[in-house]
Amino acid sequence: MSDDHTNSPGRREFLQAGALATAAALGAASGLQAQNEAAKPTTLPKRKLGKTGVEITLLEMGTGALRERGVLDRLLRLAYASGVRTFDTANLYGTEPGFKKWFEQAPEVRKDVVLVTKDEVNTPKQMLKMLDERLAALGTDYVDFYFVHGLGDHHTLDESINFVKGQEFKETAEAIRKSGKAKFVGFSTHHKDRAQTIQAAAEGGIVDAIMLMYTPWLDKDSPLNKALDTCYNKGVGLISMKQVAGQFPAKPKVNVLDEVVRRAPMLAEKKLSPYQGLLHAIWTDERISGSCVSIKTTEQLREDADAARRYEPLKTTEIMQLRDAALAFGPTLCADCDGRCSVAAGTKAELGDLTRFLTYHEHHGIRTEARRQYAALSPEARDWAGADLEAARAACPNKLDFAKLLPDADRYLA
Repeated sequence: MSDDHTNSPGRREFLQAGALATAAALGAASGLQAQNEAAKPTTLPKRKLGKTGVEITLLEMGTGALRERGVLDRLLRLAYASGVRTFDTANLYGTEPGFKKWFEQAPEVRKDVVLVTKDEVNTPKQMLKMLDERLAALGTDYVDFYFVHGLGDHHTLDESINFVKGQEFKETAEAIRKSGKAKFVGFSTHHKDRAQTIQAAAEGGIVDAIMLMYTPWLDKDSPLNKALDTCYNKGVGLISMKQVAGQFPAKPKVNVLDEVVRRAPMLAEKKLSPYQGLLHAIWTDERISGSCVSIKTTEQLREDADAARRYEPLKTTEIMQLRDAALAFGPTLCADCDGRCSVAAGTKAELGDLTRFLTYHEHHGIRTEARRQYAALSPEARDWAGADLEAARAACPNKLDFAKLLPDADRYLA
């Protein structure tokens, strides 16, 4: 699953809630954007994805949050018209038939876009049969990237490492590429052990690309940051996800966004909404080729496409402004989670997963899926009773307020 900011402060709310000067500046920019619609470039800016040589747009449209809505057909076409050329789906999302319909109605589109799909698999050999199923569902004879979906969610750390470095995966990946049914192979991951898995994958030399939960203010000495360095140096392509939702309040009070601007004045200076600022911060990391963002509304699409169109690298001080603003308003998802919160709390409960699923429910709006993933956790992984939640908050890189969030997770997801 990718990432989104639906039900969170978007460009329209930012204009309404910001200070008058900020709103005026942003309003002028928005008006100019509408007036010059025809002058926009055909595609959004692109970057090469590792050593694959494939160029992907900075903004990748994720469809994971569209499974419960009937707007997929319209948004796919609007995203393409807005310059998006990289699209993400998966068996789990239920959105592949929407792509099939699109390709049937506009066959020329298929060769003009980079298409990613994913499957939850237990062993590499399963990928061969499952890929055929994905192609049938998509109505195409190939995909550009075929990923193992959520590696680590249903594997132990040892199993994940053996998967990405093993002979069976190597042979399977070679067979897939040789068949032409998928040009490249990789995996997505948001598990707490993803740093070790990503490091192993980079060293194994089998995967072409990885999609990972990411934050633009990673600790430079963290295992995840070092793993990304290894990927970059070895030419493994990197796509970020889970980078936007949960970073600012989903339903802010009237003055919240004005306070965000006060804490991060670079937003007003650059005429960016908070979420556009976050995307610019992510794209400032040259290791990241693009960001997969779940898009559910035309408003959100315009905001995100505008961010890609106007992208300029941020200074470190500007990224830190955004970080401080996000932390001040209590994020619900820690994109840097490595499980240290649970260790500090003295619990076997998966605190990072619990808050991630709460974010799916509250920010993404995919409530059925959030409850499904919550229910899939073991009783032990859900039981945070007796945990030292203040110690967990102190250990968390993004200082999640577990004492506030976990009761909500139980209330909404159980």
